[in-house]
Amino acid sequence: MKIGNREFDVKNKTYIMGILNVTPDSFSDGGKYNHLDAALFHAEEMLRDGADIIDIGGESTRPGHTVITDQEEISRVVPVIEAVKSRFDVPVSIDTYKGAVTEAALKAGADLVNDIWGFKHDKKAAELTAKYNAACCLMHNRHEAVYEDFLSDLVTDMEECVRIAREAGVADDRIILDPGVGFGKTYEMNLETIHHVDVLHRLGFPILLGTSRKSVIGLTLDLPADQRVEGTVATTVIGVMKGCAFVRVHDIKENKRAIQMTEAILGR
Repeated sequence: MKIGNREFDVKNKTYIMGILNVTPDSFSDGGKYNHLDAALFHAEEMLRDGADIIDIGGESTRPGHTVITDQEEISRVVPVIEAVKSRFDVPVSIDTYKGAVTEAALKAGADLVNDIWGFKHDKKAAELTAKYNAACCLMHNRHEAVYEDFLSDLVTDMEECVRIAREAGVADDRIILDPGVGFGKTYEMNLETIHHVDVLHRLGFPILLGTSRKSVIGLTLDLPADQRVEGTVATTVIGVMKGCAFVRVHDIKENKRAIQMTEAILGR
């Protein structure tokens, strides 16, 4: 799979998407990197530690987050995308579900659209992804954690996301699927999602697992967001063993080492 100017061996390797939140209110790092110099310093730090993609987000999506205007989100992310692309040779992802933000980010040089609503919120995002021949990560989400058969419904929902992408003209080799840990699911469902993440393999697309510092880890270990590194690493190891092509994390170095060790044991 090609993202930006880089080829990813999504069948045999697990890569790291590093999280760069340029927001004042993200759940674990809000306000740390919402100035350009701090954002660039952190991007450089993540690349040094082994990040393969930098995922830039301008609006917090934590539970109870404040929705901001498209223009506010654009003003946060575009300067950072442009600066990262000009300084570093790395694929950049835009974490948004809004068409207007998607367009501004792709114009600024973003290579991948990471949509927490899997193109269901704003189908213009799918059309723009196709227009710019960008890659996309389609995440599973629901407004309420109500299901008839959880895993079966999750797969069906993901099929709908893929259908929207295809109808907009997005090629199959540009699609990644994310089961959406922490979104539209109960605590027990989140654990089940991680344990059975490989159920998405039946759809034939690379899988991204995003669990970093999330509430499912905090509830399991009874720890605040800044003390969930080990819990995140445990989920990353499971992701590698289940064949996930990507993990989206805050703590690059620790997760990179865990991936390398797990891949060595598995003979990859």
